[in-house]
Amino acid sequence: MNTANLQLKGLIMAMASICDAIVEKDLLTRQELNAALSKAKKAIEEDDDHELSDANRAAILFPIRVLLLAEEASGRGEQLTFSDYAKLVGKMS
Repeated sequence: MNTANLQLKGLIMAMASICDAIVEKDLLTRQELNAALSKAKKAIEEDDDHELSDANRAAILFPIRVLLLAEEASGRGEQLTFSDYAKLVGKMS
């Protein structure tokens, strides 16, 4: 596997933990955090200024989708692996 992919896996999982810490510190509610991630997702989905292929758009959306899923899981008291999240994102596409 490409080293950059491994680095991105680590970064995404680190961001998921940071998101949990933000909620635990009462800086944002889980709903506010999900709203922020959903806003980013929507902006990418609606971006017509760049001629992105569906595959490129899906690649850009991947980390946001993982973070949204991680927040949902955390809200249920679950913590999944990166592979679990990747499989779930694959089912969403």
